[in-house]
Amino acid sequence: MATCDSAQPRVWLGVDTGGTFTDFVLFDGESLRVHKVLSTPSAPEQAILQGIREMGVSTAGLQVVHGSTVATNAILERKGMRTLYVTNRGLGDVLSIGRQARRELYNLQPQPQLPPVPREYCVEVNARIGADGRRVSRLTEDDRERLLEAIRALEPEAVAINLLFSFIDDSDERAIERWLPEALFVSRSSQVLPEYKEYERGIATWLNAYIGPLVAGYLERLNRALAPAPVTVMQSSGGTVSAARAGEKAVHLLLSGPAGGLMGARFIGQQTQQSQFLTFDMGGTSTDVALIDGDIALTSEGRIGPWPVAVPMVDMHTIGAGGGSIASIDNGGLLQVGPESAGAMPGPACYGLGGELPTVTDANLVLGRLQPQGFLGGRMSLDIEAATTAVMSLAGKLQLGLEETAHGIVTLANEHMAQALRVISVQRGIDPRPYMLVSFGGAGGLHVCALADALGMRRALVPVHAGVLSALGMLAAPRARQVSRTLNGPLADFSEEVLMQKLQALAADGARELVAEGLAASEIQTAFSLDLRYQGQSYTLNLPWQGVAAMTSAFHAAHEQRYGHRLATGVELVTLRCGLQASPPRMHLPMLADTVSGAREATFGRLAGYSDPVPVWSRSRLCGGQTFAGPALVTETVATTWLPAGWCCRVDVQGNLLLERS
Repeated sequence: MATCDSAQPRVWLGVDTGGTFTDFVLFDGESLRVHKVLSTPSAPEQAILQGIREMGVSTAGLQVVHGSTVATNAILERKGMRTLYVTNRGLGDVLSIGRQARRELYNLQPQPQLPPVPREYCVEVNARIGADGRRVSRLTEDDRERLLEAIRALEPEAVAINLLFSFIDDSDERAIERWLPEALFVSRSSQVLPEYKEYERGIATWLNAYIGPLVAGYLERLNRALAPAPVTVMQSSGGTVSAARAGEKAVHLLLSGPAGGLMGARFIGQQTQQSQFLTFDMGGTSTDVALIDGDIALTSEGRIGPWPVAVPMVDMHTIGAGGGSIASIDNGGLLQVGPESAGAMPGPACYGLGGELPTVTDANLVLGRLQPQGFLGGRMSLDIEAATTAVMSLAGKLQLGLEETAHGIVTLANEHMAQALRVISVQRGIDPRPYMLVSFGGAGGLHVCALADALGMRRALVPVHAGVLSALGMLAAPRARQVSRTLNGPLADFSEEVLMQKLQALAADGARELVAEGLAASEIQTAFSLDLRYQGQSYTLNLPWQGVAAMTSAFHAAHEQRYGHRLATGVELVTLRCGLQASPPRMHLPMLADTVSGAREATFGRLAGYSDPVPVWSRSRLCGGQTFAGPALVTETVATTWLPAGWCCRVDVQGNLLLERS
């Protein structure tokens, strides 16, 4: 159950489309309902409509908040639209050359990489703005004719326009846009990412054009199917945007689902008075890890596949390790797990949908950590014989027993995830031990204690509704925008008045978009920040706006904390940023109605490695204040938690599982 203020719509539905499952959380102002269905990757809206039908929900009076994988999948699978790239004379190869960084430094025969845009789809124009904003050369009628001829010959479906220093003067980009046929999807760098670095800005602009029509078309179909329910979409930065606007800025949706998970983790943290977390979201296909210290950190240095994505997104690290990760033997005879996944179709062998390759889910089932009849609340029975056959296919090659092989698969998957957690903590100079490890996603609870042990952490949390926390987080996310603009020069040369004028202009741009979506200007809150660096550096640190003098001191301290030293050189301003958001929906998870005196007894099950039966607790029957020790399983409709020996669990008054090393 949950409550929220009466000003909110009557019924909210959070929908997270993952690689294997589509998750639903329904909130009617008083209570929460959760649901899962298998995803339909070829047409994601079909799984959404199926789930709504199964939940018996009417779209009248419904508000849908959606996390979509359409943008991400289109990029990773190179299934975007034919896109024409327009740039300055002599810069048509910028996206192909990139940063000249080699993925494999010592490989003398690397696999060739396809360029983002084929050379024949690059059109160069003579217009040029200098770094000081002065006009160098102008667009000509010949530029216009060459561009229109290329469109007639190549028949692109989208156009990306990226001119030098368009963040200073975007008049040439706007003029080119006016030349183009109205049927084309157009993406301007001065609109998508008005920041310096022509390569990163160009990639973001191309990605936005490459997937924009796909995303816009999908959201339009979803809007029609769910009418009259309005649809908003989760952005990579953790805020939501109207579906109509989301199609225009598709590049901002690449971490849509994972961002929902972090919003859900922060929401649970606020409910439990916790503020420092390491999080890991383990689904069927991948695992996302992040660090939360009070608030969710954003980065402009994210990546998707081989490309940088410089738009603001939640700062997380993703690896190809999930419940559907396939176990195999490499050419050297060693066991490998992932990154290939069985996905939703056919899925792990135990799903009984035709999969034959062993996965992490199959290994957990063989070990008894998944209960065959309790999966998805009994709506889906797992095939233990199929899982056994799949794992045995590896056991024979490894000359190991069935349970040893299954244990090896799980242990290797754990090590992949532990290493990912070290990347976002230890490798950044942060000791993870004082933090609490928060697991969510359908498979997270099966691995949480092992990961905590690997990092020396003594506390962990499995939130209520952990199996659908990304969908829950979407209901706790505010309507929001992140806007930015490069303003480069020594920080000391800017007066506080000038910087405030520039920041306020940014805020006005973002506020206009939010007001156009139906928000009142009085609802919108703003937060300013600056990207700073030492003069001569290439990378920046983002710090909250505190005034010019305070920013200089804060940057020195932040640089020393991050890199271990400070320099006696000038501080340079690079980019102005403004975050805008409305107040999020006010949801409160209530206390459990029962007390520990009303606790139900556990049933018992057989687990590999234990001679005696192990207690199996039903999470829906646990009571506030109840405690028990491992080994034990906690089952629920959409997830299972494994509590090994040496760990104990306390159920808090809201139903969260607080785990501690004894």
